[in-house]
Amino acid sequence: MYGGFPERGMNRTTDARTCHYCGTRIDAGAFARGEGRYCCEGCYLREREFRAVRDATHQAMQALAEALTAALDAREHETGLHSKRAACHTLVLARRFTGDDGQLKQIYWGALLHDIGKIGIPDAVLLKHGALTEAEQVVMRAHPEKGHAILKAVPFMQEAAEIVLAHEERYDGRGYPRGLAGEAIPFGARLFAVIDTLDAITSDRPYRKAASFDAARAEILRGRGSQFDPSACEAFVAEEAVLREMVALKCGEAALPTALANMV
Repeated sequence: MYGGFPERGMNRTTDARTCHYCGTRIDAGAFARGEGRYCCEGCYLREREFRAVRDATHQAMQALAEALTAALDAREHETGLHSKRAACHTLVLARRFTGDDGQLKQIYWGALLHDIGKIGIPDAVLLKHGALTEAEQVVMRAHPEKGHAILKAVPFMQEAAEIVLAHEERYDGRGYPRGLAGEAIPFGARLFAVIDTLDAITSDRPYRKAASFDAARAEILRGRGSQFDPSACEAFVAEEAVLREMVALKCGEAALPTALANMV
């Protein structure tokens, strides 16, 4: 649709009309009509061209987000598909609250790139296997702000950048870097917090083996109202069957295109 105009068919007329979009008088020739408005052929064709450019732009956006994630994965050797799983699973929750394509894309990108700021963390801290010292913890805790600084200048990732900045916040205000609480935390970041915990508990780590989905579920529900937004926990429970299956499969590469196809 172009402002309510049907895509199939340009009507021919010799009656005077005015293009709703550019104001051009349409004395004769082709026009599209819909919802009591008229569109000249030039504007109609420009919209079709814009749509093609927009689709190509979305593909470029997605490629950029995936490339940034791959760069982090290459540096942080144990990350694996964590970022993709987090994005894939977060969308499951997000669709319970919104069907807006633009918002879903921002949530996906924010979840996918949540740890991108770790690119700015020194190897001695990022790749350390033992416990971090207090000074090293301060360095590591800077990664949300570093990630936000990377993404905030990208015009199409403004909302995603805010999710990245807030992804370590807690619902009770005891998170970082700003100590936000409740609905002051971006919506996508509140959903992501639940999923990040789910994936962390159900994934192998160098220092422990993965725990079960049920163990993760118990931990998430235990944090309801403190670490996690209660509404996000409710969405988690409502989507438990889907998430349980996705965790079992670990949302591998083959599953990701389907998740994205449903988003656009």
